[in-house]
Amino acid sequence: MSEALNNNIHFARRVSVEQVEEGDELAPKFDSNGLIPVVTTDFETGDLLMHAYMNPEALAKTIQTGEAHYWSRSRKCLWHKGATSGFVQHVVEMRIDDDQDCVWLRVRTDGDANCHVGYRSCFYRKIPTGSGSKGLRLLFTENQKVFNPKDVYGDAPNPTQL
Repeated sequence: MSEALNNNIHFARRVSVEQVEEGDELAPKFDSNGLIPVVTTDFETGDLLMHAYMNPEALAKTIQTGEAHYWSRSRKCLWHKGATSGFVQHVVEMRIDDDQDCVWLRVRTDGDANCHVGYRSCFYRKIPTGSGSKGLRLLFTENQKVFNPKDVYGDAPNPTQL
C-alpha cells in the first residue's frame, strides 16, 4: 500500500521492520513535524555541504526533478535550492538510511556555493576539541566567500533564527 504524491511518486506505508530495512519500497519516516533530515555532500569531493529537512513534497520534487528541494523551517515553505541564488544543487545520487529516516544527497552545485552566508559549505567552521571549553573559539575552514550574500539576496530576510 502506498501514498501517491505529486503525480508519480509513491511512498509505501511502513508495515514491518523487514519491509523498511530489507525491502525495495521507499517508505520514509517523517518526524512529528512531517520532516526528514537530509545531509548533502559534494559528489566529487565528498565534502559536507549542508544539513536540511524535507517534507513529503520536497522529497517527491527532488526525486522528480533531480534538483534539491527542501522544507525551510524558518520560512515555513518549500525551498528549491538555488532558485534565488542560481546555485542549484543537481542530485547525482540520492540515498536513504537503513530505517528510512534520513536522506543523503550527493550533488553537483552550479557555481559551487551552498551556504546563504556566502561560503561553499554551510560547515565552514570547526570546533576545537581536547582543550576544554574555556575561551573556545571556532576556527574557519574556508578563507573566502564564494559570493556576497547582499548582492544575491538583497534585502530578503535572513533565514537564520535567533
